[in-house]
Amino acid sequence: MAEHDDRRAVFRDYVDAVGLHGMAGAEAAGLQASEWYALSRITLAGGLTSGELAAGTGLTTGATTRLIDRLERAGYVRRTADPGDRRKVVVEAVPGALAQVEAAVGPARKRIGEVLAGYTPEQQELLFDYFRRAAPAFREATEEIRSATQERKGSR
Repeated sequence: MAEHDDRRAVFRDYVDAVGLHGMAGAEAAGLQASEWYALSRITLAGGLTSGELAAGTGLTTGATTRLIDRLERAGYVRRTADPGDRRKVVVEAVPGALAQVEAAVGPARKRIGEVLAGYTPEQQELLFDYFRRAAPAFREATEEIRSATQERKGSR
């Protein structure tokens, strides 16, 4: 049982450290945590509609519009017409804008690269398999937490 508790503590420590890293990165880039996350999702997807971004962040459509406005004013994103449906607007990262983010967090991220480099290629494959599988699981767990929070708020 003690080993199970130790694993839980190690995992919680890891998740907390990742969360703090994200918050520090956002602050270093002059962004709020929600802006940091949104910019990451936009970049990884190659562009998102405001509705997709709202669904991914859990923000209301109005809050998402304000978030996009802030990122656009800061020069990180731009709105473009969706080539498949001209009525839709896609939010995409401005080429080169992420260099500012990398300049702010790149040196510190080298430490994580050094940790990963200490593993064999096979171990790295296992780690990246975990990352690939855990990211969607964390997003699903986040949605569960949000739903439960909304239910509690609605029952008051």
